[in-house]
Amino acid sequence: MLWRAGLVLLLCWGATGEVPNQFRDSPEHEDPTSDLQADSVTVGARQQRSPPPVEPLDFGFVPAAVYDTHVYYEPGPIRVLFHIVHAFLYLVQPNPFPKDLIVSAIQQNPGGIKLDDYRKLADKPENVLLMLQAIYYEAGFLVCVCLGSVFLLLTPVVGLCFCVCRCCDNCGGEMHQRQRKNADCQRSFYTAALIVTSILITFGVLIAHAANQNMTSQIKATRRFISTNMRDMKTLANNTPAQIDYLTAQYTTAKNKVLSDLDNIGPLLGGRIQTQLEKEVVPTLDMALRTVGAMRETKEALESVSSSLEVLQEGTSRLAFRLALERTSLSNTLSDPACSNGAVSRTCNNIRSTLKQLETNGNFSGLPDVSPQLASLDIVMKADLSDIIQKGYSSFNDTPRMVQDQTKNVVSALPRVKAMLDKIGGEIVGFSKMFPVEPSLVNFTIFLNLEQKKMEANYPKIDEMDFNRWIGGVALLCTVVLVLAFNFLGLLCGTCGYDKQATPTTRGCLSNTGGNLLMAGVAFSFLFLWWLMGFVSAGFVFGGNVEKLICEPLANKELFKVIDTPYMVHPAKKNFLPALLFQKPNMDLTVGSLYRDCSVNSGLYHALQLETMFKINTFLNTTVYNKDLAKVFEGVKIDLHSMMLLEQEGRDSLLTFSNTGIGELNYAAYLAEVNKGVTLVDLLAFANELEAQADLLPRGALENALKGHASSIRQIHREQVIPVEQAMSTLSQSIRLLQRTAKELPVKVTNILSAIDAAEYLITHNASHVVKQETDAYMNNMIGYFRQYTKWVKDSLEGEVAQCKPISNIIDTMELVACSFIFDSLNTFWFGLGGSCVFLVLSIIISVKLAKYYRRMDTEDVFDDGQENW
Repeated sequence: MLWRAGLVLLLCWGATGEVPNQFRDSPEHEDPTSDLQADSVTVGARQQRSPPPVEPLDFGFVPAAVYDTHVYYEPGPIRVLFHIVHAFLYLVQPNPFPKDLIVSAIQQNPGGIKLDDYRKLADKPENVLLMLQAIYYEAGFLVCVCLGSVFLLLTPVVGLCFCVCRCCDNCGGEMHQRQRKNADCQRSFYTAALIVTSILITFGVLIAHAANQNMTSQIKATRRFISTNMRDMKTLANNTPAQIDYLTAQYTTAKNKVLSDLDNIGPLLGGRIQTQLEKEVVPTLDMALRTVGAMRETKEALESVSSSLEVLQEGTSRLAFRLALERTSLSNTLSDPACSNGAVSRTCNNIRSTLKQLETNGNFSGLPDVSPQLASLDIVMKADLSDIIQKGYSSFNDTPRMVQDQTKNVVSALPRVKAMLDKIGGEIVGFSKMFPVEPSLVNFTIFLNLEQKKMEANYPKIDEMDFNRWIGGVALLCTVVLVLAFNFLGLLCGTCGYDKQATPTTRGCLSNTGGNLLMAGVAFSFLFLWWLMGFVSAGFVFGGNVEKLICEPLANKELFKVIDTPYMVHPAKKNFLPALLFQKPNMDLTVGSLYRDCSVNSGLYHALQLETMFKINTFLNTTVYNKDLAKVFEGVKIDLHSMMLLEQEGRDSLLTFSNTGIGELNYAAYLAEVNKGVTLVDLLAFANELEAQADLLPRGALENALKGHASSIRQIHREQVIPVEQAMSTLSQSIRLLQRTAKELPVKVTNILSAIDAAEYLITHNASHVVKQETDAYMNNMIGYFRQYTKWVKDSLEGEVAQCKPISNIIDTMELVACSFIFDSLNTFWFGLGGSCVFLVLSIIISVKLAKYYRRMDTEDVFDDGQENW
């Protein structure tokens, strides 16, 4: 009854008859996005950058169905017996699955072979060839069947002959036992052999009983699989409408995103345009803004030059005056009469010769004044070029607002666009309701409930049938157990009652009973063995062929290749499954592909290739990619001519700055003066030398006076020379900065003005290209939202909606129940019973031989003088 659950394919039958003509079997469908994309081909060809990625949309997760069936079977210790039986069947039949033979037999005899046609088989060479191939494939089974048939036929004949022969006092029927010297050894051997044989027969009985009991246990467990499979099929049927509704409802996500982007077209589209223009505009404005800093530095440098020049002029004047006074004072000291002595006069003359070095070296009064340049720069700075450039930044950053103001027609069209998108959403919902999927699923659920009730109603009958089968198996085994009972009782009585001192005619009653029990076992063996072997042969042929021709190829999926062979079922139908379901035999749908897709829990839409029937992707492409959405942007006109990066006042300021006359300064004269020393001689060195010369003089007033002059010179250096040197250093730095600025200034200003002109030209003349490019990209971005939706729907239909794992579970369950539960147990049952039957033959021979040593004889051999008389 479990196979009926496979009628889940009714999910599709109910819908195929209602597929609309415009989407069924249509040879061609135009993709409306081609026109939309063609409009942007020219722009795209000129566009060197890759388009920005479309923002991914979150459609959430399709409500998933949770299935309860887990097709798994762990047989336990009996698995070893199953493997042994499989190995035995492989030994009997090692040939691979005869796929080509089965396909050829079915195709050459599509209507089957009737009883009246068997005599005509010889007239068809192809049938003869197929028969020979079948015989070759079944050679192992045929040999075993022949042996079993011989055994089946000979056992009653041999038993009858054996019985008649013994009645005629032959074949061991004569109640006379010849005395032999090795009689005890023979008896012991036969006893041991019978014990071993009986144990082996017992093992066979236990194996068969374990298989018989396993089949009963697993058949009871089948109810759980039936229940979970039915429950999974109901889950599949009940969840599918909700999953389809979820797919259609998520169209709102894409629609709301499009409406949101249209409502915020200013920040979004304006931001795109601004991003494209800022590569030219922002660096230019940044360069102009850096020029403002250069202006400030230049003004500071000029102010520094002016102040430093005043400090130097005043400082050198005071320094010259102090040095003149010090030189006069030192000259007067050297006029002292003490300098007229011989050695002293030479020192005084040396000092007197260096007095002319006490003078200033630089002449800063002759350097040109920078007041005109500083005045011109003050005029430039009053224009506040920084504020003018910031206005340019503000004007450029105002692009989104300008776009917002100039695209009010798009925003005003939002109600019309919303109505259009709502209409598309309604068409999608209407398309999903066009097919009677939900009514079919409801009917299918009702069908499943009815079938489940029928199955549950048959459970008592199944239990009764299984109980009868179990009783039959036990009855078969009881016949063997009966023989075993006679064997073991005979061995027990014979062994316990055997007396070595007793002669064959004087054996005790217990020993005689043991021998009679053994012969009773022989009699029952002949009585039951032939029909037991008949059952074993029938089970072997039936169960073995089912294992080799159905179970094994079903486990490795070779059987699907036979079922899916093209034109096997009907010469005009390539694949029978789509012909059965959809009346479309040329569809590339097979049982194997359906099973593979369902085993990985794919969607039923993908597993049954329903796109060829319903063409949902074509419908979505035709419906969602609406050309009217592109028409909303046809009237978009964005004018950026009002954008002013740099006002004329700012241009004039830059030009004035470049013409302030900084380059006309005599930088060589400045650098020549600052590179000179403040004085002709280093005053500290002069003071040290003067002090050293004074040390050469005799101690006295002259020495002290000269040392006083040395101290005075050091004080002049400390108080007047060092400040002048600092002012000269500042002047040097400022002059060098001005020199660099004057050298680069004209080129920089020219480049800035050229870059601003180029940027404004780009805005005023080429902005239309940028606007068209970004408008197309913006429109394609919104179309990309719908493209995401259609791709998500396609992926969800293929992998998440109506996941068909229950279908593959049904096939796996059928394989599990039929092969693992039933036929593995059946094959193990006849294997164990067959082994017992084989060893029963040995038991018959050994029991007959052994009974002679236990039964009481009528006559016996008499020995006279050590001679044996017969």
